[in-house]
Amino acid sequence: MIKREDVLQVLSNIQEPESSKDIVSSNLIEDLIVEENKVSLTVYVKNPAMHAKNRMKEAVEFNLKSRLKKDVEIQCTVKQQAIEANSTRKILPKVKNIVAIASGKGGVGKSTITSNLAAGLAKKGHKVGLIDADIYGPSMPTMFDLVNERPKMTEIDGQSLIEPILSNGVKVLSIGFFTDKENAVVWRGPMASKALLQMFNDAHWGELDFLLIDLPPGTGDIHLSLIQSIPLDGVVIVSTPQEVALADARRGVNMFKMDNVKVPIIGLVENMSWFTPEELPDNRYYIFGRDGAKNLSEGLGVPFLGQIPIVQSLRESGDIGKPAVLQEESLISGVFDELVENFTQQIEAKHKA
Repeated sequence: MIKREDVLQVLSNIQEPESSKDIVSSNLIEDLIVEENKVSLTVYVKNPAMHAKNRMKEAVEFNLKSRLKKDVEIQCTVKQQAIEANSTRKILPKVKNIVAIASGKGGVGKSTITSNLAAGLAKKGHKVGLIDADIYGPSMPTMFDLVNERPKMTEIDGQSLIEPILSNGVKVLSIGFFTDKENAVVWRGPMASKALLQMFNDAHWGELDFLLIDLPPGTGDIHLSLIQSIPLDGVVIVSTPQEVALADARRGVNMFKMDNVKVPIIGLVENMSWFTPEELPDNRYYIFGRDGAKNLSEGLGVPFLGQIPIVQSLRESGDIGKPAVLQEESLISGVFDELVENFTQQIEAKHKA
């Protein structure tokens, strides 16, 4: 007959990966029932990603079967540990707002929106940081003219930290600074997540009003790991007007509304809303459909932050490393100024709520 004390002794040798503490002393075990040759329990982990839950379940089953040396029947359920109410400022306590920019699919201009939102906030006098977390397609080195730059290390309180690079008033760190731009980045989820977390925990960000995170496209393990490790104040979803993009945007919104995620939706941005030729500035051609993301935001009950048209200068500004919002008295800079204003209003409303 299996003893409860023996089960707990075995489980005390299993660590929760995020905290590096054993699951028994960390009170991560609930509903432990030991009956003759059967053990059932629930184990909590900090990382909500499926691979993390599966690894914990495998570790529990392997250790119990190998160390008890019995043909034991194990029923193990693994759940995500709830985030503590005061945990939001244990990480980056000097940053007032941490906001992710996400998209359900690639190619909708998420990085263009992020770079201009960051530069637009800096233009208004805010202290802004930007983390390019798009592992497989980092764009910020190009969009901020930092392709050949490499961050330096700085000594802060006896700790060696990465110093973000300042460009256009924005402190920037990108995964692209640490990889070969000519080669593809081939990383599994856990490795990618670890690399991203270093840009938060091992960097000297100082005091910031906003830290924006340019997430990879999609809704996968990297997103869940990052969201759980870095408590977000909100997320902005970017989409184009056509139905195929809207379906993915809808999934993105629903992911952030999940019970084990629950990140506030700051708003939805519609990119590539219409095409305006330079020689016909008053003309609008709705290439991808009209008001698709705007209508989606109304249907989902989330704020709508603005529509960004397709104009040649927007593409050119990204290529030369100077965000379009910094162009003086241009059509596109005015559009982004309005986006920045709507964004800050939603942030202020969130703090007052």
